[in-house]
Amino acid sequence: MSVFTHPEFEHEQVLFCHDPEIGLKGIIAIHSTALGPAAGGCRMHAYASADEALTDVLRLSKGMSYKNAVAGLPLGGGKSVIVADPSRPDKADLLRAFSKHVQCLNGRYWTAIDIGVGPADADILAENCEYIFARASQYEAGFNPSLFTALGGFTGVRAVAKHVWGRDDLKGLRVAVQGLGQTGADLCRQLHEAGAELVVADVQDAAVNEMVDRYGATPVAPEAIHAQQVDILAPCAMGAVLNDETLPEIKAQAICGLANNQLAEAHHGEALQKRGIAYVPDYVVNAGGMMGASTVIFSTPSREASNQRILGLYDTILAILDRAEQSGLPSSQVADKIAVERMNAHSKS
Repeated sequence: MSVFTHPEFEHEQVLFCHDPEIGLKGIIAIHSTALGPAAGGCRMHAYASADEALTDVLRLSKGMSYKNAVAGLPLGGGKSVIVADPSRPDKADLLRAFSKHVQCLNGRYWTAIDIGVGPADADILAENCEYIFARASQYEAGFNPSLFTALGGFTGVRAVAKHVWGRDDLKGLRVAVQGLGQTGADLCRQLHEAGAELVVADVQDAAVNEMVDRYGATPVAPEAIHAQQVDILAPCAMGAVLNDETLPEIKAQAICGLANNQLAEAHHGEALQKRGIAYVPDYVVNAGGMMGASTVIFSTPSREASNQRILGLYDTILAILDRAEQSGLPSSQVADKIAVERMNAHSKS
């Protein structure tokens, strides 16, 4: 598939990165620099095809533009992918080779952690590149910057509970968490401590067993998590989980999770709205990671200040859900409109 004819292509720049000696195949997609340098993580995944990788990076980078705009960050949107299994033994070599391509952009694009690339990997990227954030060395030992994302997720659940049920607490609410990586697992911790009941699923049995042992969570099969009798569904794994097949089976009254690109297609936002399901747009609720970790690009990093900024997502999410209810538009369209307005206003100023 040609990038120019790809239905997701509306980008300023797309770079294909190759190093045949090491086996590097990567893509950097810069969607917009209207608000500042493009910023977004580097994902390492064994994509089935180059077309699949291209589609993912184009969608993810656009989401970063919207995420950073709605979050009020002075950053544009970009994303990168490396087509490889992150468990392969030469991972460090791939990261070093890829980082040289990022460096050549001279700060037009900053990258960080994502699926398959953790904080320690970000330090490897930084060996040959100045434009890396969310590195392990930027934080005290034991802290993972993905916890910023989890805090945003918990804040989003609180906001949607307020919008749907008028509640200031989560005690007794049933929440289905799909995906128990670093962010999903910490979201479970916060929900449990707030008194919520957990239903969980993950492709890794060990991750599921840990949530069952720690928090008394109810385990279900990954393919059935979306259809559980719960109050809130929290997708925290891969994207496109809200689609033609899953939507008719969803019983939750609200959806608020940390996965990127949860809507398989834009019209699925309309489908949720017609069914009366409150949907918190994914790039809004998962903005906590960027709000916490990206400050090194434009400010002096402070965990306390970052946490306070992330807690501000509560009001942002409530405003989006209220505006959607009043206008009769899907919340996904409302959030998109806010992002585009902010990018356009800055482009004209």
